[in-house]
Amino acid sequence: MRFVDLFCGIGGFHLAAVEACRSLGISSECAFACDIDPDCRRVYRVNFGFEPVGDVTTIASSEIPDHDLLLAGFPCQPFSIAGAMKGFEDTRGTLFFEIARILDAKRPAAFVLENVKALAGHRKGETLRTILETLRGLGYRAEWRVVNALDFGLPQKRERVFIVGFKDSRANFEWPTGGARMRPLSALLERSVADKFFASEDIRRKRAIAHRPGAEPTIWHENKSGHVSKHPFSCALRAGASHNYLLVDGVRRLTEREMLRLQGFPEDFQIVCTYSQTRRQAGNAVPVPVASAVIRSALKTIF
Repeated sequence: MRFVDLFCGIGGFHLAAVEACRSLGISSECAFACDIDPDCRRVYRVNFGFEPVGDVTTIASSEIPDHDLLLAGFPCQPFSIAGAMKGFEDTRGTLFFEIARILDAKRPAAFVLENVKALAGHRKGETLRTILETLRGLGYRAEWRVVNALDFGLPQKRERVFIVGFKDSRANFEWPTGGARMRPLSALLERSVADKFFASEDIRRKRAIAHRPGAEPTIWHENKSGHVSKHPFSCALRAGASHNYLLVDGVRRLTEREMLRLQGFPEDFQIVCTYSQTRRQAGNAVPVPVASAVIRSALKTIF
């Protein structure tokens, strides 16, 4: 199974595709990957053995190899509640049409796309309708669903829109339901971390006013209005949020490895960049077990 990995980031979809193929006894090959961020490309090269190309808008469709499956976590900032929600008015929003361009030219059997939950309601659903109409206009049977990483064993409340499509209009796709037991935070958190991860005394004191630590670890989340809540799981990792919006037991930030674990990345995934860069990369990544389950269902549909 040959796949392409558009807007690949640090390779969450790549990992998911390989795992899904392995579980079905199918060999896999990443035929092409691209990302405009040089730091992400460097991480991808170290972990997968080749460097993605850069700006997809500069790549002719003829230069992209034939493939069976197109994967794309296309830029979400235009549709995110954390951003200005300009949608297609934002240049990054129009990058969806690069996906449409490649689908039209290469005609893979299927595609799996991922974006933020807010895409579903953006402009009262008009943006998502435009995306689906575009995909269906290309001759693909396309459907979507909001999927939560909590339902696939990850201790992270991360709801994302997944869009799947098939060239065969008779394709009988079944959405994965998840149901895996959530891994406890204690299985993901490091036992000893450096002092640099701890919040200031002032921040810790303010958090303690709102809550008290319990016997089991929790992650304390501060929303945009300043309200602090605590949960036995993490709220969604975000690329551009305050460094203190998620604190373990209200006292320290997550380490690079912990953030990658919350996204389902394996232990042998190599951390290449600085803390700030890795934090942004993890916040933009697709949760691997969720993507793997969706891809597995897609592969069972086309093979």
